Amino acid sequence: MKNLRLLRNQKKLSQQRLADILHISQQSVYKYENGLTAPDFQTLTRMADFFDTSVDYLIGYTDIPHKIEPVAEYKLNPDEESLVQKYRCLPISTRKVMQMLMDEYLGRRT
Repeated sequence: MKNLRLLRNQKKLSQQRLADILHISQQSVYKYENGLTAPDFQTLTRMADFFDTSVDYLIGYTDIPHKIEPVAEYKLNPDEESLVQKYRCLPISTRKVMQMLMDEYLGRRT
């Protein structure tokens, strides 16, 4: 649970508040953050969903803080590759804004 404390602090949540959100005890959050015990699979996935991250990030298997999404392989030119890489670094909420902007822009062109 390498990144649980980091994510909780980023959201400015107390252990008790996170526990209330996840329907677990404050003591459980403390134990997870300090490596004294590990959450069950359901709790782990609820945490990942709440923080909009992957289970792998929560447990420290990756340094990528956003959810890992399925990727289809395409032949892209260097400009397209650069845009895709930048897009993948954006948080989900920003991606949605970018998609709305592109839709709006393309809608005006047609």
